Amino acid sequence: MMPIARSSRRAAAVSLAGVAALVLSGCGSQDDSGGASGGSVSLGFVNGSNTHFHTCLQKAVEQEAKAQDATVYSANSKQDAGTELSNIEDMIARNVDALIVQTVNVDALEGDIAKAKAAGVPIYLTSVATSDMADVLGAAVVDLKKVGGLDAGWIEKDAAGKDVKVGIVAGAPGAASDLLVGGFQDALPATAKVVANQPGMFNPAKAQDVAENMIQANPDLDYAFVANEEMAFAVRKAFDAAGAEDVKIVSVNGTEEGIAAIEDGRLSATVANSAMTIGRTAVKNAVGLLAGKEGVDKISNIPLVLVSKDNVTEAPQYCPA
Repeated sequence: MMPIARSSRRAAAVSLAGVAALVLSGCGSQDDSGGASGGSVSLGFVNGSNTHFHTCLQKAVEQEAKAQDATVYSANSKQDAGTELSNIEDMIARNVDALIVQTVNVDALEGDIAKAKAAGVPIYLTSVATSDMADVLGAAVVDLKKVGGLDAGWIEKDAAGKDVKVGIVAGAPGAASDLLVGGFQDALPATAKVVANQPGMFNPAKAQDVAENMIQANPDLDYAFVANEEMAFAVRKAFDAAGAEDVKIVSVNGTEEGIAAIEDGRLSATVANSAMTIGRTAVKNAVGLLAGKEGVDKISNIPLVLVSKDNVTEAPQYCPA
């Protein structure tokens, strides 16, 4: 559910969660080192990182591109805005028909969109949209503030009016994490006090270090909000090792592993936002909008499901097979 961002005058997220330089293989797919072959439409896919979310997103893009008879070039920005712009420039140089971008930072979108517009290459966004969509082909949007708010709502219901202490293990500053955490904090009840808020950088090892320090400083912690499930598993290990098995963790993504962790009690709740749905929607709609096909939405909102033990069967499929 990688997770977007600091505010800017032009690019403001209306909302992703939680964020692979994998080669798109098979019919209609190409890596970022060769020429396109086959496919009636060429797409440049600029991914943002290499978390499980990004890997599943790329698989979904690959599968839907094959279904749409599209050729795809792939690049990965590795959570760096400068690399993202460089990747976009490389895709433009390949004369792709459109760009699909999973941005690392909404502040980066201003330069991305301007560069694509100047080259006459339409750009389609995944996870976020900008405040001004005039120069954007479309977007498959995850309401990240709502994602955080849903997790906060679960804590409010579970705490049942008691005063509780909450820790936050964020992702990478300036990316999806900012909206997730902002939505979470805004929706917490007044009885919930945030006693720690540190970035885990969408890195399990870093998140485990953060969690170890957090529980040492706050041994009476009641809940933790973690910006993706990969980090949440590491946070769980840290808490358990410190004898804090009772701390309840809420997270983001709805991966197969995350749903299993809900079932066995390692996680208490997660917000499912299917990477498979995001990727497939992006390719299908980008191709449709390029062709001027009627009935294709410029902005598509990705469904969100708060998953707990009460409704694990309602979680959507997260990653393509």
